[in-house]
Amino acid sequence: MSKYEAEIKRRRTFAIISHPDAGKTTLTEKFLLYGGAIAQAGQVKGKKNTRAATSDWMEIEKQRGISVTSSVMQFQYEGFCINILDTPGHQDFSEDTYRTLMAADSAVMVIDGAKGVEAQTRKLFKVCAMRDIPIFTFINKMDREARDPFELCEELEHELGIDTYAMNWPIGCGREFMGVYDRQNRKVIHFTSNTNARAATATQIEPDDPALADLIGAGKRDQLVDEIELLDGASCDFDLDRVRHGKLSPVFFGSALTNFGVEPFLEEFLRMTTAPLARRAGDEVVDAFDDDFSAFVFKIQANMNKAHRDRIAFMRVVSGKFEADKEVYHVQEGKKIRLSRPQQLMAAEREIIEEAYAGDIIGVFDPGIFSIGDTLCAPGKKFAFDPIPTFAPEHFERIRSVDTMKRKQFLKGVEQIAQEGAIQIFKTPYSGMEEVIVGVVGTLQFDVLEYRLRSEYNVELYKEGLPFEYLRWIVREDEEAPPLKEEDLLLPGDAKLVEDYKGNQLLLFASQWSIQWVTERNKGLKLAEFGGAKF
Repeated sequence: MSKYEAEIKRRRTFAIISHPDAGKTTLTEKFLLYGGAIAQAGQVKGKKNTRAATSDWMEIEKQRGISVTSSVMQFQYEGFCINILDTPGHQDFSEDTYRTLMAADSAVMVIDGAKGVEAQTRKLFKVCAMRDIPIFTFINKMDREARDPFELCEELEHELGIDTYAMNWPIGCGREFMGVYDRQNRKVIHFTSNTNARAATATQIEPDDPALADLIGAGKRDQLVDEIELLDGASCDFDLDRVRHGKLSPVFFGSALTNFGVEPFLEEFLRMTTAPLARRAGDEVVDAFDDDFSAFVFKIQANMNKAHRDRIAFMRVVSGKFEADKEVYHVQEGKKIRLSRPQQLMAAEREIIEEAYAGDIIGVFDPGIFSIGDTLCAPGKKFAFDPIPTFAPEHFERIRSVDTMKRKQFLKGVEQIAQEGAIQIFKTPYSGMEEVIVGVVGTLQFDVLEYRLRSEYNVELYKEGLPFEYLRWIVREDEEAPPLKEEDLLLPGDAKLVEDYKGNQLLLFASQWSIQWVTERNKGLKLAEFGGAKF
């Protein structure tokens, strides 16, 4: 067993996912509150007179009251070292969420008690299911009018195709939300509101205690007894092994805003989750308890600190121990490097660290050598972790700087933001980079691009919408062959040949019909839907 066993075993790394406005960022804040990482939770609303959430560090996030980029936070709680990955809920930023899920060992899915399973929840759930990772469900906003809890559990099972097990059961909702019944300990936990304090005031009482009727009312007590009986008779058995393989989701009810049910949820979650999981590297499986250091880059973020114009590469430590200034091998570059200024993050707040262990997320200064999916390992080792997929964008615009004198800042800004994975950039082969074609998964990313170029690079944009909806990578068998020209291909008017900034050639199409037309008329042309290109 690893000499770092004790440190690695206390690590827990999870992502929080949800549809927008289900309360995910508020729940994250409350976790940090319990860990003592912050003194007071921020109201997660885009209003001038309210505090912004700790995990929303980008100015546009504070203005709009949404998360547009994943943030990473670490805190200590009852002997555990917890790494939280707070992901964007908005579908236009789903690619950032997909990449972040690659760095997590489990996921907390936040559901709005009034709305149930929503569109983005389904998408994110599918990614978790593909990874076979444990999914814990927190049904939030029980302090507002909510749907019937039986109905919500049934919808979860039907919509997501996963069994559920209610770990606790709500007593009322809205103004009458009084607490939960803890099924494991067979106790009623009665809450009293204590909004921004470290914990909600909780009173524990046996369900058959006569005093319960005085606490919650005779009607609520009788309803709870009936529902407990129905639950015990109808629900499937609790099976921790099925939970750990993503086949059974433990369900908790509560209210992140009022702290009702948050701490019991956190404690049960930590009890059920495991130490950091192994990762695949082709035919190899890299175990977290292997003494040799290894990690992969899952996110790159530029200009988190405006004063320094820096780039941070976020890495998930997969195995062993990371030590500052120790030499590591960068597999994709094929050379040894020293990772300078390693940091642990609290959204935009940073702390220089000397060491980190398997399961931890660290940020290192990136001089422009890292790409998403890169592997780092101990010198003498040569393996690459399985790649993080690149998704084909669905919306395209042609952009250029309004001020031609700012071409240099324009290109630098566009390239840096592209390297983060938020956008993909293309140009017409054999042309300069005066104009750039930008592809995104969701249109809100265009707004973020324009905002960031203006605020971080002082560049105003000229934008023109393009009719393309599909992108395909051209698969070249002969790596030495010269790049194709448009005249080498038979293309309809609604298709265009482009290159990414690493020289890979691609085709943009306005319709599925165009894709079929091009493949039928260009014999030997191979097109791929997912990119081997790295951004």
